[in-house]
Amino acid sequence: MPDANLFTLIQSRFPEDLAKVFLKSPDGKTLCYGQLDRDTARLADTLRRLGVCPGDRVVVQVDKSTEAVVLYLACLRSGAVYVPLNTAYTATELDYFIGDAHPHILVCRPDTLEPLRDVAARHNVAHVLSLGTAADGTLIDAMAETSDGEGTITPRDDDDIAAILYTSGTTGRSKGAMLSHGNLSSNALTLHRLWGFVPDDVLLHALPIYHVHGLFVALHCALLNASTVWFLPRFEVSQVMALIPESTVMMGVPTFYVRLLDSDGFNAGLCRDMRLFVAGSAPLLSETFSEFESRTGHRILERYGMTEAGMITSNPYDGERLAGTVGFPLPETSARVCDADGSEVERGEPGTLEITGPNVFKGYWQNPEKTQAEFRGDGYFITGDVATMAVDGRIAIVGRAKDLIISGGFNVYPKEIELEIDAMDGVAESAVIGLAHRDFGEAVTAIVVRQTNANVDEAGVKKTLGERLAKFKQPKRVFFVDALPRNTMGKVQKNALREEYAGTYDIV
Repeated sequence: MPDANLFTLIQSRFPEDLAKVFLKSPDGKTLCYGQLDRDTARLADTLRRLGVCPGDRVVVQVDKSTEAVVLYLACLRSGAVYVPLNTAYTATELDYFIGDAHPHILVCRPDTLEPLRDVAARHNVAHVLSLGTAADGTLIDAMAETSDGEGTITPRDDDDIAAILYTSGTTGRSKGAMLSHGNLSSNALTLHRLWGFVPDDVLLHALPIYHVHGLFVALHCALLNASTVWFLPRFEVSQVMALIPESTVMMGVPTFYVRLLDSDGFNAGLCRDMRLFVAGSAPLLSETFSEFESRTGHRILERYGMTEAGMITSNPYDGERLAGTVGFPLPETSARVCDADGSEVERGEPGTLEITGPNVFKGYWQNPEKTQAEFRGDGYFITGDVATMAVDGRIAIVGRAKDLIISGGFNVYPKEIELEIDAMDGVAESAVIGLAHRDFGEAVTAIVVRQTNANVDEAGVKKTLGERLAKFKQPKRVFFVDALPRNTMGKVQKNALREEYAGTYDIV
């Protein structure tokens, strides 16, 4: 049986000239394909020397860097399971992830190495190592002690797990989506073909690399194409605009495009050599789509995906890209729109989107009950997103059945924040909602009921949450009310709250 390790596929697409640059940054730092091959071999051998066996988890919370990409690929190469965590997660949040994943190795930033040793010790993590952005850290030291790598790639089957990505749940408890080598390989091959990658493509990469969009969609397409990637530490308008003339493909969240449009120098001339702009991770406003086309002559290609399945649908590369839609199911992915019982609704009617295909994950880590609850008996995964499907199969996402906010491309589940607020002294109860925000798509907003005679205020709530939650989860505003609106069954009417506070961020 052929080796299904994703790294085997990636290595097979390396360019004939291994001196070709894979990653390059504006400061002049580069990583060529030949060095990538050598470094991943050495680091894979280092992981093995530290006792990592196939299937062992390696939990990683580090800043974006070329070394971080090498670590990801070395995990694939060694058969380890890569578990990336958002760099904004606090120590409190990390304690849960480390305890749940049971990693053999934890890799963190140099400045968090000592604080996280105690957390790791509580969960019996064998090794805690650091990795910095200047090719520094104890992981680099450990790698230096390893002789040139033997180049071994640990054989994997399609169903062997390559990565676990944590996605929050409506209960506030995060769950790990297990993505296999087959899941990731199939999605990468499909997107590379569907989006028309050509040999000279240069990818402009300003996304983080701890979630599907930046780590899998963008980098896998580039690697399968043997492309050069402008690898930016973060999105900055001036830097991105300076590199657009030297690029052909850009993938971003809608916030990127909104901010580019705010710059007077962003125009068709700047984008004349670009082939493709892709948007995802959050809904793209029709106004942004139209203004972008008017300014640049390019129609943004909007697609739809999620942690549990990578990319699911895409507007066509060759064909009509319609604002407000996410296109058609990918080849080999089947989609349907259903009612609560799993019966398909009429075309054009809203319902819950359900999918099946080689990209759909293998279930939630150590949570068979949740896995079973999210799949139909015939194998379709219930996405929780409310959609419509036109007669021709084109899909539009019209809402979310799950209580989810997408802010700046990040998934935020209100229950997690509500639990933190409700635990504060002086708080009787709270409701967290998403409100329209031009820059972030949706802004996290908290509505709080005080206990009698309590003096809790907005600044106090924000300060406490700042110590407990990642920044992207923290409310931008906190409002206080005497009581939350409820229906006859006692359920908080968040729709009423969204209507009442709709103009908070001056978005119509």
